[in-house]
Amino acid sequence: MTEAVTCGEAKIDGRDVEVAIMDFSFIGGSMGAVVGERIKRSIERAGKADLPLLIVNASGGARMQEGILSLMQMAKTATALNKLKTPYISVLTNPTTAGVLASYASLGDILIAEPGALIGFTGARVIKQTIKKELPEGFQRAEFMLEHGLADMVVSRKDLRQTIISLLSHFC
Repeated sequence: MTEAVTCGEAKIDGRDVEVAIMDFSFIGGSMGAVVGERIKRSIERAGKADLPLLIVNASGGARMQEGILSLMQMAKTATALNKLKTPYISVLTNPTTAGVLASYASLGDILIAEPGALIGFTGARVIKQTIKKELPEGFQRAEFMLEHGLADMVVSRKDLRQTIISLLSHFC
């Protein structure tokens, strides 16, 4: 791998789809300038070809060693998604956090979380220290996010393909 995301066109149950798949094994799936550009181009290809977009997220957030160039990717990807007129399914795997969650990962038409996935912008310790209160049981886990409206469904990986097929049939 040369970067934390792989993008391209694929077929899911015979249906053409633009996909972007994050890989946590590459610098924690962090988003830098190249990841942001690849995601943006994937979004644009989906729009141009009138294809649904599927992004499978796995990220520790923005690549801070790249400084502002990394942080700019949040706005760039969100702006590209704002122009997208085709369906966008975002899969939140364990973990999906920080700048990736705060930008394109949370902007899907449908947010599918994997069971038990860590999903959040900042760490629970930081939040706890800031608000000086105990956090609820299961805070920042997929099921908590579903209960509080951040995720639309929690789906295990073994059921993910069929769920995506069903959603694509409904949307497309």
